[in-house]
Amino acid sequence: MSTHPEPGHLPDIKAVPFGDSALMVSVASGTVEERQTGSRRIREILLDVRPHGLQDVVAGVDSILVEFDCLAVGHAQLAQTIRLAAAGRFHQENGQADGKHFVIPMVVNEAFAPDLPDVAAELGISQEAVLGHLEDSVLSINLLASAMAPMMGTVQFPGQVSRCREPRTNVDPGSVMVAGTNAIIQPFPGPTGWKVIGRTPLTICDIREDPPTSYTPGDTVRFKVVPGSEWDRLAGQFLRTDSYTIGGTP
Repeated sequence: MSTHPEPGHLPDIKAVPFGDSALMVSVASGTVEERQTGSRRIREILLDVRPHGLQDVVAGVDSILVEFDCLAVGHAQLAQTIRLAAAGRFHQENGQADGKHFVIPMVVNEAFAPDLPDVAAELGISQEAVLGHLEDSVLSINLLASAMAPMMGTVQFPGQVSRCREPRTNVDPGSVMVAGTNAIIQPFPGPTGWKVIGRTPLTICDIREDPPTSYTPGDTVRFKVVPGSEWDRLAGQFLRTDSYTIGGTP
């Protein structure tokens, strides 16, 4: 199923005041994928058009926070400007057409996937089926979360995955985690409430690189479960589009 609205069909844009100087903007109808894609497209349009008074556009999973100078423009005026800009540009060619695709290898064992049994039990399927759903899903990077972690959706799970009852205080970098029908990768050691079901040997964020990540919102990802014997060969390599390919190495 296409994640893009049909040509000629403009999205129903919802713009809700968020304090004195911001709007929470989202696409009000369509599938989850269509709403996420639409929000990314609106963000691209706003960053290109730069309406009067605009200060920043912060991406969310399926919405954007539009911050503005309340002395220069009001909520209603900016909301109307956003709708007019979207009407004129929404179906024009945009950066997503050139989005990059990544295949990310992950190793699954007892140490690297402590929450896999719980995820399987919660979804009512086997651990192998959990990993199969993850591998079969083409995930879109919706936003870069804390520490530039790629937040991705949508995993084709048969249900929603809950978060941990007690968040972990420290999770190793490269940990592949799920919650709801979203996935995320931990770039650096840190706390999390997401459930850990594997780990990639690749380095996904490196401040010594320019830019520090190869991925941006709108890029797509597939995960590939690989044997533990691959770990040493791939460990520490910086994630690029040619880091790994389905069916083998580049």
